[in-house]
Amino acid sequence: MSNIWTRMKDTVSADLHNMLDQKEQKNPLASLNQYLRQSEQEKEKVRKLVERQYRLKDEFTREYQKAQDMADKRLEQSGIAEKAGEEEMRAFAVKEHEEYQARADRMKTSREEALSQLETLEQKYEEMKHKLKDMQLRRMELMGRENVAHANHQISQVIEDTSDKLFSRFEELEQYIEGIEYKVNSSYYRSTFDSKIAKLEKEMKEQAN
Repeated sequence: MSNIWTRMKDTVSADLHNMLDQKEQKNPLASLNQYLRQSEQEKEKVRKLVERQYRLKDEFTREYQKAQDMADKRLEQSGIAEKAGEEEMRAFAVKEHEEYQARADRMKTSREEALSQLETLEQKYEEMKHKLKDMQLRRMELMGRENVAHANHQISQVIEDTSDKLFSRFEELEQYIEGIEYKVNSSYYRSTFDSKIAKLEKEMKEQAN
């Protein structure tokens, strides 16, 4: 049963992707818009990573400073203990100094690496923003051309269709008016025929007398 549902889901998914592919082929600009939206989302992710790298660099700086301060403090304390003849305290201070100094050196190296990585990230991030901006401007140019092309097509379509249809309508109207005129003239001719004949007959009789 699960295999049947899996096959049905895969079939529906494949059909959906096929429909989307066909739609994108019919309208490449829609596909470009989708790509730009995804790119904007990726840019936002990168921006957050850059901010995180800034925070890491600052944390490394703070940890380095704390460790170096403690290393310097323990070094000074070991000198004081040595002068006082306190060997056990001197040994403790020396050991602590070495541990703090090692930590400070490690944090300093990590901070330098983080700073170098941050500079690289910022450069790539700026490059990414410029590329996206260029693509957005290019999209605007293409949208303008698409609008003009669609407008010209609609105008041509309207002019061609209207010309043909109006010409046909004018012909029909002209024929309709001619038919009405013919009917009116014929009716008038028939209605006045009898009076005209009577008048002719009267005139002929008068001439004969």
